[in-house]
Formats: sequence, structure tokens, C-alpha cells
Amino acid sequence: MSVNIELRVVGRGDDTLVDEAWELKERIRREEGVLRQRRGFFTDAYRRSTVYALVERGVEDTLVGFAATRRDGYILFLAVAPEYRGEGFGRRLVAEVADNYSSVTCHARTTNENALEFYREVGFQIQRRVDNYYEDRGDAYYLRLGEDSLKEKLSRFMGR
Repeated sequence: MSVNIELRVVGRGDDTLVDEAWELKERIRREEGVLRQRRGFFTDAYRRSTVYALVERGVEDTLVGFAATRRDGYILFLAVAPEYRGEGFGRRLVAEVADNYSSVTCHARTTNENALEFYREVGFQIQRRVDNYYEDRGDAYYLRLGEDSLKEKLSRFMGR
């Protein structure tokens, strides 16, 4: 992990980094066909969330990834830039959420194998399938970070 990566927490009602998060999400949508939302929905959900953002400091700061989380620990959006994947940033974001909420849940598109593999590796378990969950009528799995998951290991790994 780069030493130039810092965690920034964006509180509810704050739209700091919202444009950067939208651009990252849209880049992933174009390249991978996932994370499809309308701009208004995304912006509204972002502003109502606590956002954990990983930013690479430099001449121009670069958003590496982010997790937008509701008050109940539900992850609305989790995204890591493709060129930063495999370096533990997704795990770090989940660890931040897990350290701040007693329960961590999310939905993942049933066809998004990369996301499902990541969530399984971190310790999420499929609770149920939700048909027609997405606006485009795509199906989702509702996932919960399991009690016997990597939650404690992630917290220890992140020095918590």
C-alpha cells in the first residue's frame, strides 16, 4: 500500500469529493458494466451517507476508492479504481465501515462476479436473493458481514 494514501471521512450532508466519486463510479460502469445509477440518485445517496474515501496525495489528489454508508452500516456504494485493486484498499474501506457499525450489509448484482468474490473473501455471506432489485430489473444478493468473518482480522490488520 502506498504511504501517500490517506483516509478522509466525509460526513452526512457534505458533498466533498462527490464529483470525484461520481467520475470513478462512472468509469467503472463504462469499463465493467456495473454500478449503474442516475446522477441525481447517486448524489442524493452520497450526501445522506458517511463516506470513507481513500485519497492518494500528490500534486493533484486522486480518489482511489470510497464506501458510502448509511446510518445502519449498509454500504450503498463501494468502489476502488481498477488500477488500485489488489492492494488491500477495498478491505481497508470495509474495515473502516466495520469499525464504525455493529452490522455491515450491502447488495451486489448477482452477475457481478468480481464484487461477489471480493465480498466472500472479506467475509460477507449471502442472506437472500432479491429479484428485480435494480432500476434496470437486475437481480441482487443481500449480503451481511458475518460474525465469524474477517471483521476482527480486518480491524487488527488496520491497527484498530
